[in-house]
Amino acid sequence: MKLTPYTLYKILLDTFGCQNWWPMDKDYHKRHGSDPRFEIIVGAILTQNTAWSNVEKALTNLKTNNLLEIKKISDSKIRSLQNMIKPSGFFNQKAERLKNIAAYMHSNYHDDLDIFFDRDLDDIRRELLSLNGIGPETADSILLYAGNLPIFVVDAYTKRICKRLPMETNISYDEIQQYFERELNKKYQKNELTQVYNELHALIVILAKNHCKKKPECSKCPLVKHCESKTNLSKQSF
Repeated sequence: MKLTPYTLYKILLDTFGCQNWWPMDKDYHKRHGSDPRFEIIVGAILTQNTAWSNVEKALTNLKTNNLLEIKKISDSKIRSLQNMIKPSGFFNQKAERLKNIAAYMHSNYHDDLDIFFDRDLDDIRRELLSLNGIGPETADSILLYAGNLPIFVVDAYTKRICKRLPMETNISYDEIQQYFERELNKKYQKNELTQVYNELHALIVILAKNHCKKKPECSKCPLVKHCESKTNLSKQSF
């Protein structure tokens, strides 16, 4: 069987089940009357170049200080913010990026994420990419998980898996994204794509963390029958 984004999705979904990403603390936002989508935006920035376990520690600090709101981060002292997000690493840069996007949302959208996301996807993406420290993966994570908009997120795990299997695409961000979206558009209705992109990205992360690691563990991988690189991978680390 030829492995396509569709067959990849079906195999991983059958193996791991629904992941229901993005993780967020709904109870916290219910208690504080805050917008959980902003937690996703914050998390998308904090997760740059670090493990999610470190992001969770930083988010806990922000919640403990009741700071997970647009205006509150916009108004926060930079040194205090740096200390709270220190567990996520690169905290000086990330604090500036958080204050920048919060100030932007406050000044331009009056803290209203409904207004921000209720526009053409391409327009929102261009706007996000114009902000300091927001690259394609961060922008697309915000669009998909906070905006509930149909765009496929490509991360280092996706590139690794596309290279190893291999799949019929080069490994640049745009080429992988366009390939996955083109192929999945053939199989799903437009109103289904957001959920499919959401689950597939999460499932690829699970696959990479459990099997397709830098030094892979191929024996129990659900894709072992399809992986053309498996005979050499046990001796490599990349």
